[in-house]
Amino acid sequence: MAATQTTTAAARVAFEYPSFGLYQIARFCIVLATEMQSVAVGWQVYEITKRPLDLGLVGLAQFLPGILLFLVSGHVADRYDRRRLVVACYAAFACCSALLFAAAIYHTHSVYPIYAVLILIGIVRAFNGPVSRALLPQLVPEEHFPNAVAWASGVFQTATILGPSIGGVVYAAFRGPSAVYALAMTSSLVATVCSYRIKVESKARTREPINVKNILAGFHYIWRQKLILGSISLDLFAVLLGGAVALLPVYASEILRTGPWGLGVLRSAPGVGAATMAIYLAHKPLRGRVGWKMLACVSGFGVCTILFGISRSLTLSIIALVLVGATDMVSVIVRGTLIQIATPDEMRGRVNAVDMVFIGASNELGQFESGLTAHWFGTVPAVVLGGIGTILVTIGWAWLFPDLRNADKLTTVQD
Repeated sequence: MAATQTTTAAARVAFEYPSFGLYQIARFCIVLATEMQSVAVGWQVYEITKRPLDLGLVGLAQFLPGILLFLVSGHVADRYDRRRLVVACYAAFACCSALLFAAAIYHTHSVYPIYAVLILIGIVRAFNGPVSRALLPQLVPEEHFPNAVAWASGVFQTATILGPSIGGVVYAAFRGPSAVYALAMTSSLVATVCSYRIKVESKARTREPINVKNILAGFHYIWRQKLILGSISLDLFAVLLGGAVALLPVYASEILRTGPWGLGVLRSAPGVGAATMAIYLAHKPLRGRVGWKMLACVSGFGVCTILFGISRSLTLSIIALVLVGATDMVSVIVRGTLIQIATPDEMRGRVNAVDMVFIGASNELGQFESGLTAHWFGTVPAVVLGGIGTILVTIGWAWLFPDLRNADKLTTVQD
């Protein structure tokens, strides 16, 4: 009995630090808000235009600001108080939700005001991503950081489960997106208050001069660390090719013949699998042959994407998406642990900014790729081809990055 209690306590050690708990509440609320909002935006845009390509443009509008600003945002995260920057970003998210709410209230029949707000959201995300991720290692000691990453991933995925479901149900119940945007704004304000109460105890960071060398330090660091380069680039191309989330409104409306509530369930399914895997890995951390396990799971991600693409059953589609989320979570935890532990605190903002570009490319640019290929070849072929591409990329990366293939455990990377 005592051994069981000790094991349980060890699995939850990150929550012994109050600021980590506040950080997770704030992060849960902001992810809940953005996920609810994404369902409403996707359904609203598709109702206006009925074109899969416009769903791809939703992702592109949020991705482009990150590409243009990531060098600046990473340097800002390393020069200024990260807690205050997180507070400002969460407050800005609330303002963006308010703008979407205003557009919905006035019953806009054009997608252009929506795209304008999405660009603003992309700007906020360009700063929020590296800042919030660089803040996390300042909340727990290094020896407890892998546990913190697992729980942070679990909290994130729980929000991605609840957010789309709530967004879809509220959209259907109120017959429009305005209530969803109002709820997202409220959730963002709660996140702002919680993040304001976080206390960070860390050594003062030296403000490095603004020059090309320091701004590009994140690139140089990742290029030297081949294990990190392999893991984040694998995730980039796998999710870029295998991402079917952008096309879920098409599947819900035309293939699976369900409504906004069904879209919410489909959007939540990957989060269910990811959260389950994150909680499992918090209790049973990856030990031994980490590289092969990651590669196998990425290949499984591609296989499950193909299964979803050819499915005509709502139940089978949900199961496939649950497995998509579970297999993807392994690479998320491996990459997140490697980057945060191995990177010196004074340059975590710049390294995380580069990583956020990879993540943004795999997610938002992946949405654009999915919308474009669906426009060219059709929805189902686009998803199936993407899954096949993911499997081929995994095989290629296993050959190109032997450090990744042979990685045995998660440890601090050495120069």
